[in-house]
Amino acid sequence: MMKKFFSAIVLTVALLIPSAVSGQETILRPVMSAYTIEAGSSHVTDTYLSPLSYTGQTAAFAYDRMQAMKFNPDKWVMGLRIEVGMDHTENPARNATIWGAGITARWAMMYRLSVNSPVKFAVGGSTGINLGALYTTRNGNNPVAAKASWTVNLTGMATWSTRIGRLPLTLCYRPTLPLTGVFFSQGYGELYYEIYLGNRHGLVHGAWPGNYFSLDNLATADLRFGATNLRLGYHNTILSTKVNNIVTRMITHSVVVGVSGEWIGFDRRRGISAPTRVISAIY
Repeated sequence: MMKKFFSAIVLTVALLIPSAVSGQETILRPVMSAYTIEAGSSHVTDTYLSPLSYTGQTAAFAYDRMQAMKFNPDKWVMGLRIEVGMDHTENPARNATIWGAGITARWAMMYRLSVNSPVKFAVGGSTGINLGALYTTRNGNNPVAAKASWTVNLTGMATWSTRIGRLPLTLCYRPTLPLTGVFFSQGYGELYYEIYLGNRHGLVHGAWPGNYFSLDNLATADLRFGATNLRLGYHNTILSTKVNNIVTRMITHSVVVGVSGEWIGFDRRRGISAPTRVISAIY
């Protein structure tokens, strides 16, 4: 009798263990990637090169990557953005040109305030570097103004997932505002040859909104046709610095066009067990 009783217990446990294992939730965290090109207008003032304001065109290529974090995918989202841009501007008389080129890289971590709703909000911080230069065809001794900065920023994200008829649509707005950091600036009239000879005093400055104000506004709309989405948007950047008697202002307005999509990675040897939950970073 006892033997039959223990056999029944062993059989019950053997049946329950697979059920418990199979009942464990599998969480998939797709990577949202986007490749976009931007084109629009540029407005540049740099008193190291010229007292005049230059206007013209800007163009850029950007890569975005976002993913929910493994340690708490419902609440934390990581973002990476790399952008390479070029500007071509002219003075009011159209007889002098300033060329600009630069690269920006930012890494962000954001905390989601809402998850299970069509409208989602997230706030957090980011850190980034900006490297570039302005070149004018006008000056002989001082034709180049180098630009370099490292900043710690306040950033956020607001998304709204809706539909246009049967087509899913996700609207997203991401602002970035530097709060502190460091940036490079030569002295007014100082030649880079002098810096090469050893005059390196006062080249690195602490950044705060009083002497280094920057605001990055990115608004996008993802038309989700399927595995690959069409991304349309607007990108505005503002940079205003004042140090060493040099004033720099750079403003761009660009139209954004590109593709975006989500990619999921998993171990094919283990497969995907049910139930499965997909936690998107943006959609």
